[in-house]
Amino acid sequence: MENNIETLNIRRVTEEVASDIEDIVVREFPMTIIFNDRELVTLLCTPSNLKNLAVGFLFSEGFIESKDEIRNVTINDGTGVVRVETEGGDELAKEALFSRLITSGCGRGASFYSATDVAGQKVESLLKITARNILDLARKFQHHSETYRATGGVHAAALCDSADILVFDEDIGRHNAMDKVFGECLLKDIPTDDRLVITSGRISSEILLKVSKRNVPILVSKSAPTNLGVKLANDLGITLIGFVRGKRANVYTNSWRVTTDG
Repeated sequence: MENNIETLNIRRVTEEVASDIEDIVVREFPMTIIFNDRELVTLLCTPSNLKNLAVGFLFSEGFIESKDEIRNVTINDGTGVVRVETEGGDELAKEALFSRLITSGCGRGASFYSATDVAGQKVESLLKITARNILDLARKFQHHSETYRATGGVHAAALCDSADILVFDEDIGRHNAMDKVFGECLLKDIPTDDRLVITSGRISSEILLKVSKRNVPILVSKSAPTNLGVKLANDLGITLIGFVRGKRANVYTNSWRVTTDG
């Protein structure tokens, strides 16, 4: 967590008094991905697990399909430049660099596809989970982020099975947090089929697209979905669960995967 935070001297005021105190804020860091000697994108992120973030981003955006394509990844922590070299890198289609979509991310996220590009990538899974397990996982997730507890300034994402959190990461951007998780899964050969993802952020269409590319059948959030997020989840066969708080949750699509005790 230490790399993600900075301590500042601030003044705290109430209606009656002012006092000088120390406060902890999350660090914001520009990371630039150089993909096969071509500058691809600069992401604003927290400066941890940059390799996972770069690889996860490249997978989510369709630039790589497996870790076997990656020849080398080098990171300059001082400049924030991550260089990724892949097999057949010279064949990168130039038109991809001109199809960037400004997303609904925290700030300005970047995506190199639109919702119509993955309309046929339906998730096939017979996975079911109890409502009790979902609520238990959400409680574990809520208390997992040290950086959030210290600063209140990050999003988090996690890959889970029905009982526990398997991979967890956090970032100032909800897209980045998701890409860090999927990047770690890709690099460490951690299966994502028949598992679920929990996110702290709003579920919009681009989050659904990331999840569908990893064939994850259940997506859970303590926050709200958008209408296009709900439509995509339904079309892609994903069970979308939002507003997971306390002892309740809203199941928006494919509710047959969620069972109750009653």
